[in-house]
Amino acid sequence: MIPGKELLFCALGGSGEIGMNVNLYGCQGKWLMVDLGMTFSGNEYPGVDLVFADLEFIENERENLLGIVLTHAHEDHIGAVPYFAEDLGVPLYATPFTARLVAAKLEEAGILDRVELIVIEDLETFQLGPFGVRYVPLAHSIAEGNALLIETPYGRIFHTGDWKLDDEPQIGTPATQAELTAIGDEGVLALVCDSTNVFNPEASGSEGEVYRGLLAEVKKHAGRRVLVTTFASNVARLQTLGDVARKTGRQLCVAGRSLDRMIQTGQACGYLRDLPDLVDPDTAMDLPRGDVLIVATGGQGEPRAALARITDGSHPIKLDKGDVVLFSSRQIPGNELQIGRIQNRLADAGIIIVTDRQSPIHVSGHPGRPELEALYGWLRPDILVPVHGEIRHMKEQARLGLASGIRKAIFQKNGDLVRLAPTQPGKFGEVRSGRLVLDGDIIAPADGEAIVMRRRIAFNGVVSVAADRKGHVEVSAVGLPLDEDYPAFIEEAKRDVAEALSRAKKADRDGRAEAARLAARRAATRWSGKKPQVQVLLLED
Repeated sequence: MIPGKELLFCALGGSGEIGMNVNLYGCQGKWLMVDLGMTFSGNEYPGVDLVFADLEFIENERENLLGIVLTHAHEDHIGAVPYFAEDLGVPLYATPFTARLVAAKLEEAGILDRVELIVIEDLETFQLGPFGVRYVPLAHSIAEGNALLIETPYGRIFHTGDWKLDDEPQIGTPATQAELTAIGDEGVLALVCDSTNVFNPEASGSEGEVYRGLLAEVKKHAGRRVLVTTFASNVARLQTLGDVARKTGRQLCVAGRSLDRMIQTGQACGYLRDLPDLVDPDTAMDLPRGDVLIVATGGQGEPRAALARITDGSHPIKLDKGDVVLFSSRQIPGNELQIGRIQNRLADAGIIIVTDRQSPIHVSGHPGRPELEALYGWLRPDILVPVHGEIRHMKEQARLGLASGIRKAIFQKNGDLVRLAPTQPGKFGEVRSGRLVLDGDIIAPADGEAIVMRRRIAFNGVVSVAADRKGHVEVSAVGLPLDEDYPAFIEEAKRDVAEALSRAKKADRDGRAEAARLAARRAATRWSGKKPQVQVLLLED
């Protein structure tokens, strides 16, 4: 699919889901990729941690791919870079903070010297074939969140990335209303826009509000040890917590390697320069309880993060009855159970838990309806293309855009080919899209046989059968709910398999294997109600 004299858009990830963002723009025979993210696996993929967009379409077009422009450094926008950038073979473009984090990923993967990483320092327009690209700073929950203003022969695209409006950002200087209005005055063909918080009727709020909320909350707990858990990538929140520690006379302690890495990266890029001197966990534990403020990873219930290790007693930092944990983060959908487990452990130990439902200690990094409506009014695009959301989010943003006076809203999802210009805008085709998983060290199809079989085994267990031509049969089972009935089941299954084999034709190996499989499975179903996977090994003389 080589773009002609036209302007195309195609999402391979992030449209129909929150996370795994991969967006393509096509024009005059060339493609430009915006972001290369991943998402974290859930129970849908047993044994898998990371999930990626299937890039087969653009891999087949790699000779026409000009580069990958990264909007910001969240994992759902850069997490797939170390797995695919070398094979795609094109330069990466990023602002300094994002570039440092990407470089660390490439170095860890051992490919830093094989991937070209171009740092965009001055935010001036740079040209990639028919695309002129300029970063436009917007507020978000990480340093250097950016939109992209993409100039093409057919009109300008404003690709928001992740964003919000914030009158009191603690880090960076986002574009002002006047600057965004000036962009709109020059004409915007298409607004490709984050849909995550479209159902929120209120604006997301500012980091300044969070500072005041955290300051008030920490002051409430004088004499108690206070731990705050937040997203490591939220550099503005780290700055806020440093200011809160200083204001309340507490020493600041950081627990979590990702927090250490983010502080180092932020300071190397000119942020967090006035962060208070940090104390190590051992020193923190020697301080009076009311003299320390701890910042820890693990607010999403991650089992290997600092907060989980603190709650199970395997971390140098200890919390005692009456201490306080502030959850300065939102619950990511899908993490409710593991967050609940952590919070239950804390509650059982007599720890006071405070979340953003009780106190204004967190704001989202994505725009609510008032912010979306404001941006529509400033940019005045001809076309709205909702992205970065589930189907319901994107459909709702399309409705909101049309109600706000945007002439055309295009609903699309992963794999849809959309023509933005010069003809009537809309979907005109589809390309391959889907999911890949990192399974051990192998990138494999998410719907491949290994994952499907693993899912079946997880639900129903597995039975193994070994038999020889002399009639000797061995049966074993894993994952069947039999307990004390297990020995009796094994004996009956062995008899059933032996009887089935005695009736099968000895020359028909496949028939004998199938007879053994069915006999073992029927026995398992009688005893357990489950229909396990059955493996059969026929031993020859």
